[in-house]
Amino acid sequence: MKENLYGYTLEGLQNLVLSLGYKKYNGEQILRWLYQSQVTDIDQMSNLSLELREKLKEKYEIFIPKIEKKQISSDGTIKYLLRLSDGNLVETVLMRYIYGNAVCVSSQVGCNMGCSFCASGLLKKIRDLTANEMTSEVMVVQHDLNKTNERVSHVVIMGIGEPFDNYDNVMQFIYCINEAKGLAIGARHISVSTSGLVPKIRQISNEKLQINLAISLHAPNDLIRNKIMKVNQAYNMQELKDALVEYCNKTNRRLTFEYILLKGINDSSENALELIQYLNGLCCYVNLIPYNAVNESPYQRSDEKNINIFYNLLKKYKINVTIRREFGKDIEAACGQLRAKSEGNKI
Repeated sequence: MKENLYGYTLEGLQNLVLSLGYKKYNGEQILRWLYQSQVTDIDQMSNLSLELREKLKEKYEIFIPKIEKKQISSDGTIKYLLRLSDGNLVETVLMRYIYGNAVCVSSQVGCNMGCSFCASGLLKKIRDLTANEMTSEVMVVQHDLNKTNERVSHVVIMGIGEPFDNYDNVMQFIYCINEAKGLAIGARHISVSTSGLVPKIRQISNEKLQINLAISLHAPNDLIRNKIMKVNQAYNMQELKDALVEYCNKTNRRLTFEYILLKGINDSSENALELIQYLNGLCCYVNLIPYNAVNESPYQRSDEKNINIFYNLLKKYKINVTIRREFGKDIEAACGQLRAKSEGNKI
C-alpha cells in the first residue's frame, strides 16, 4: 500500500526527497503543492521534474478519505463520517465561530478509555490514526470550504479517541499543520484534549509548543470520577493536578477544564464547591457542557436550573467559566454517535 503524502513536516518532506536523491528545496515545493495549491494528484506538481514525480508515485499518493455521510445542522455545523483507506470510519466536525472555522478531528478509530457517558467508547479502539490520516481529515474539510472561499483556521483534537494514547502521531500531526509554508495553523489555534494521561501531560510540557491543553475532568472528586472515568483509577485527581501544576509552570499556558454536567451525578452545589477547591492555584477556565444523551447511556442532562446554579457558584468564586455553545444538536451531536450508528449500534 502506498503512503499518504499528508502529515509530513517540511523537514520530513526534505528528508524524503533527499532519500530519493533529490534536493531539499523539492521538499518545500511538495509542501506548498499539498497545502497551498491543494492538489490531489502528484502529476499536478508541475514544477517537479517528471522523474521525481514518477519516483514519488511508486511509493506515495495523495489520499483524501471518502465522505461516507455528511450531516449539516441548522446552526451551520457539519459532521462528516469519513471512510479511511482500510475501510474504517471516523468522524470529523466543522464548527463555525465568529473568529473562524474550527475542525474537530478524531485521533483513533474507537476509544479504549471507557468513559461511561461517552458514545465514542461504545465501539472499542481498533487502531490509532496516523499523522497523515489526521491531516487528511482537515483537508477533507478544507476542500469543502474552498467552495465558499473559506479556510480552516482552528483545529481541536477532541473527536473520537484519546489523543495522548496516540501521542507520537498526534504530535507529528500538530507540527505538520503548524508549518508556516503549509496549512499555517497557529499553535494558539490548536487545542488538544486528554482525559488525564499523566505521563503524557508531563511529556507535552517539554514540547515548547504554545498549543491549548484541555482536560476532560467531569468530576469534582475521586469517588465520582472513578465511577464515570476509568482513567482515574490509573491516575487519580491529585496525581493529575500535580502534573498540571508542572505543565503550567513550564509553559505559562492557561488550562481548560471540560466538565459535562450529568443530572444527579456531578451537578450539585456541593460538587461545584468541591470543583472550586480542586482548581485552586491553577491558571484555568472551566467549560461547562450540557450533556447530549445517548440511548445506551443511563445518564441524563442536568436541569437548566442546576446548570445555572453551578455556573453562578463558579463565577462567585472568581473561576473563569463558560457554558459551552452547543453545536449540531440536531445531527447526532454526541462525539462518536454518528460512527457508532453507522457501525450498527442503535444509539
